[in-house]
Amino acid sequence: MARTALVTGGSRGIGAAISKALRAEGYNVAATYAGNDEAAANFTDETGIATYKWNVADYDESKAGIEKVEAEIGPIDIVVANAGITKDAPFHKMTPEQWHQVIDTNLTGVFNTVHPVWPGMRERKFGRVIVISSINGQKGQFAQVNYAATKAGDLGIVKSLAQEGARAGITANAICPGYIATEMVMAVPEKVRDSIISQIPAGRLGEPEEIARCVAFLASEDSQFINGSTISANGAQFFA
Repeated sequence: MARTALVTGGSRGIGAAISKALRAEGYNVAATYAGNDEAAANFTDETGIATYKWNVADYDESKAGIEKVEAEIGPIDIVVANAGITKDAPFHKMTPEQWHQVIDTNLTGVFNTVHPVWPGMRERKFGRVIVISSINGQKGQFAQVNYAATKAGDLGIVKSLAQEGARAGITANAICPGYIATEMVMAVPEKVRDSIISQIPAGRLGEPEEIARCVAFLASEDSQFINGSTISANGAQFFA
C-alpha cells in the first residue's frame, strides 16, 4: 500500500515541485495551502493531487486538517514542512507583528505540522520528517532577522527530532535551498537577479525540481541511515 505524504505550502513554487515529485514516486500526496484558492484548484486539476486549506501557524487548524487528510487518504508517514513566509525589514524598523508573523508560520508552523503526526509515526515504527530551511538560516541575511531565526531554528528541530525518533524508525532531516528560480525570485528586477546570480559559483539559480529530488531521496527507504542531517542545495554559494 502506498505511503501518504503531506506537503505544507505544496501547491506553488518549491512546494508544488515537491508534491509532484513525491506523486511521481508513487506516494499518495496531500498538499496544503494558506489562501490562494484559485491556484490550489488549478494545481489539483493539473496534477490530481488533493489540496487542503489551513493556516500552519494555528495548531488546532493544523490538527483538524491533518485528521481530515488521514481520514480521506491514509495515515501520514512523510511530512514535508515547506510552508513559509517573509516579512523583511532592517532590524531597527522591524515591528513585533512582522517578527511574530514569521515566527508563527515558519517555526511554530513546523511544530504544528509534525506534532499531530508524530504519535502515529512512532506507533507504526516509520516516519520521514523533512523540513525546508534556507541558506539564510545558515548564514543570516540583511533585513531578515525574523526569517533567518526561524530557518536556523528549523535546523535545531530536525536535529532534536532525529535523536528522539531514530529508535522508532523515524528520520528527520532538513534541506537548505539557496536561491531558486521560483515565481517570487523571477519577479525581481533583472539587475537584482543578476546580482544574486553573480554570488553563486554555479552561475545560475537553482530549479525547484532540484530541491524536490532531494526531498524524494530523503523520503525513500534508501535514506534510512541519514538522520539529523542538512542538505545544502545552493550551487556552492555557502558551506555550513
